[in-house]
Amino acid sequence: MTGLARFGATTVRGMTYQLYIGDRTFSSWSLRGWLMLEKFGLPYRANMVGLYAGTYRDELAALQPARTVPVLQTPEGHVLSDSLAMAETLVENHPDAGLYPTDPAARALARTITCEMHSGFGALRAACPMQLDRVWEGFEVSDAVKADLDRIEALWALARRRHGQNGPWLFGAYSLADVFYAPVAMRITGYGLPVSDDAQNYVNAHLKDPAFLTWRRAALAEHYDRFPYDLDLESQPWPDAG
Repeated sequence: MTGLARFGATTVRGMTYQLYIGDRTFSSWSLRGWLMLEKFGLPYRANMVGLYAGTYRDELAALQPARTVPVLQTPEGHVLSDSLAMAETLVENHPDAGLYPTDPAARALARTITCEMHSGFGALRAACPMQLDRVWEGFEVSDAVKADLDRIEALWALARRRHGQNGPWLFGAYSLADVFYAPVAMRITGYGLPVSDDAQNYVNAHLKDPAFLTWRRAALAEHYDRFPYDLDLESQPWPDAG
């Protein structure tokens, strides 16, 4: 496979996952795929494909059934082209890695809200594509987006109230639920979306997370002649995590 740039690697001889990701500034699903390996210390090598350059289909041709990113190829050569399938496979392969909480009640809720993120919140996704470049000012929140935000806040509050007392994350310690909601935190930030103080505190935990900061530093090296998700709005710089 040609035209692939390496980004990030945690390798163990003979058992390294191959992860294929797109542009770090915009690809929310790529961020999820990378976090589920990086945050739990799993052995991987990340490969960049040209998502916004339009070359990704040729670059992924040998990885059927994959059609877009992220794609995970296991050490055995099995191909997973859906982020939830990737997550559940990693849980099976690494039961002691802490991808989900160990408490059965917390684990059930974590799985539930992770799956809801995977399949829902279409209004938020459509109106607010992830971008890690700037903070738009004066973005108008539709009723549908507000409904998605209300549901997300309710899920976050439920997880934090029941299981999140021992840390900044939804279930105290970082889990796959946080992986799947990380790009939501970035959408809230990038579009200045209105959320409660408790929800903003959770967003801030993502903004300060060392793994995300590593991802965004790499994103800053990406440049576009035309910003893919430009809006006719003023903007402010992305917030300083310090």
